[in-house]
Amino acid sequence: MRSVLDLIGVAISGLTSRVSRTLLIMLGPIIGVSAIVAAVGLTESAKGDLQADLAELGTNLITAEAAGSFGTQNPVFPEDVVDRIEALGGVQKSTATLSLTGIITAPYEAAATYYTAFPTPVLSADSNFLEVMEIELKSGRWLNEFDYRTGARVAVLGIDIANEYSYLAGENVTIQLNGLDYAVIGVYENVKLVTNFNTAVLIPPLAADNDFDVGLEANTVYVRADPARVNEVRDALPVAINLGGNDEVNTSVPSDALEASAKADSTLQVIVATMGILALVVGGVGIANVMSISVIQRSAEIGIRRALGHGRGLIAWQFLLEAVAVGFFGGLGGLAVGVGIVVYFSRLRDWTHVLDPILVIGDYEFPSHFLGVPTIYVLGMSAALITSVIAGLYPSVKAARLEPLETLRLG
Repeated sequence: MRSVLDLIGVAISGLTSRVSRTLLIMLGPIIGVSAIVAAVGLTESAKGDLQADLAELGTNLITAEAAGSFGTQNPVFPEDVVDRIEALGGVQKSTATLSLTGIITAPYEAAATYYTAFPTPVLSADSNFLEVMEIELKSGRWLNEFDYRTGARVAVLGIDIANEYSYLAGENVTIQLNGLDYAVIGVYENVKLVTNFNTAVLIPPLAADNDFDVGLEANTVYVRADPARVNEVRDALPVAINLGGNDEVNTSVPSDALEASAKADSTLQVIVATMGILALVVGGVGIANVMSISVIQRSAEIGIRRALGHGRGLIAWQFLLEAVAVGFFGGLGGLAVGVGIVVYFSRLRDWTHVLDPILVIGDYEFPSHFLGVPTIYVLGMSAALITSVIAGLYPSVKAARLEPLETLRLG
């Protein structure tokens, strides 16, 4: 036990006597481990934000759009498209919209020229729109039964276009659609799944038909399906809408884009983590080089200890222990730096930081914890220690092979 304590004391003395050199060779493990932890932590934090959005928005929204074969330049669905869809098993609710083309929208007449070059989406929407899209009103109200029945010239704005028009809650303001004044009666909150709604103007279908002669049919339907039957409903929608005919219906699940983004983040995670491992390897080479030089610089010390009766094994263990210490403390420093990076950039991007991230390589997902410690931390520390041990083997063996007389020549 005494010899072990002596060995540890000598190793610590060897490291602390040359602090600047020790800190420099620790940079390899610090950079490598921090890169691994930061890569996995940041991608999990970003993914966590996406998963939170998915949990809030749901993954059961399906979009169905009328394609070109419906027979006109601007294809539309039959008027009873919502009834056809809601008769389908697995459908919870649906809403129909029509995208109007050639409509110049402006907050006032003098701005019409500008908004001709930068058009604003205009859509007619039915009464189920907010419920199906799960959108909250920011101010004002939604279109009511009177608006639908009479074709009143009223409009509800997306949050982005309301901000662009400098619309303030409670103001009695109008916007112009092709020169016709529509009263702004409400503004709805941000829509994450279908972002073009954020800059859209929504009006009653009858008002759209009366003023712009577009008909009462819809060209896009949004469907909420049973979460367990999303794929089944998506595949069945074209048949339900065209009743087995040849008319084309394009279907998609908007949340798939968010999930694809999460998968892309996992790929990036592996790439950056691999770069961290490469940094560890480069750091290991640095440890081996610096410690080999250290053996020469400390040859007098080694010669004296050998002359006093210290065996080769004890000398080898001393240098190997120094390498392990470099890996251990460098790994701890890397963990601290990596966690700091995750917290800082998560706050910068307004993400919910994840400090116990899950590493995924290919189809294999590592357990989140190992012996109560986040697995990524264990893997990072293990990689730093293994790299340091391997890097320290050669200098340790080199030091152990030195004979007392040979150290006189070196020193």
